Amino acid sequence: MDCRVRVASFGAVISVILTLAGCVPSAHKSVTAAPEPTPVPRREIRRPYPVDFRNFSPVDKWLAESGPVIDDAEGNLNPYVLHVIKAYPPPETGIYPYHCDFKLKEYDIYNGVTQDMWYQGRVVAKAYPDGSRCSYCCGLTFEVFVRAMKLRNEQAGLPIDDFNGMDFYDLFNLLQFWYIEGQGDSPQRGIVAYGLGRAIDNLEDARPGDFCDFSRSTGSGHSVIFVDWVRDADGKITGMKYFSSNKSGVGYLTEYFSDSGGKLLREWTRLARVGPISEYRPFDRKTIPRRKAYAP
Repeated sequence: MDCRVRVASFGAVISVILTLAGCVPSAHKSVTAAPEPTPVPRREIRRPYPVDFRNFSPVDKWLAESGPVIDDAEGNLNPYVLHVIKAYPPPETGIYPYHCDFKLKEYDIYNGVTQDMWYQGRVVAKAYPDGSRCSYCCGLTFEVFVRAMKLRNEQAGLPIDDFNGMDFYDLFNLLQFWYIEGQGDSPQRGIVAYGLGRAIDNLEDARPGDFCDFSRSTGSGHSVIFVDWVRDADGKITGMKYFSSNKSGVGYLTEYFSDSGGKLLREWTRLARVGPISEYRPFDRKTIPRRKAYAP
């Protein structure tokens, strides 16, 4: 996997995305003009795999044929998140591969999702045009978020493209928080800023289906969906099982914290939960930083 490096500069912590995980590269530009990079060939275009007569992808088809989601006691989004991730075939099938090219910034054609994500009649995140259903971590977790939100709205009898009154540009701005395009950004920041839920500050309070991003001692990071903690004989949290787009493809992996023989940094593990629709909070878009890393 591969993702973000935390760089301390003049007391500020800046998230920089590297070629080590599954996230969108940073749109940060140097003040000094850099030489034009050597052109890199686009990913080889492959023939799309077949879809059914409705043009459904495998995930679309599974979700269309699955039964209703049972809400949890509080009405959180978590059951819908867990339902959506069941729809993705395991990585050994090769149906949903990993792809992230940091040599060539591909924002113009690709935002790490397996298929175009639509909101209010526009594409908010673009799939790779070769039809391969490839993804990277930030894109895949954002895709699951969008799918789960729409599924919950549909099941509740609400307009599927109404996330707490957010317009297209609000969701596109949340996407850029999600992809860590600015200092202090994370999925957690986006979920809280737009009144959708809350931060989970105590690791013991995490639940399956929470959204998470973390950094490693190697300088890399990852955007994931929390599934469960790994504990030692004394009950101490030593690692995390999660779901994401990994180098091996879309699926589950387990990693361990740096104080337990692994590389995850506890202090850079950020979790958030999308709460009940009834507990959405009003937001003031004028007070939320507007990211302009790339155009929708």
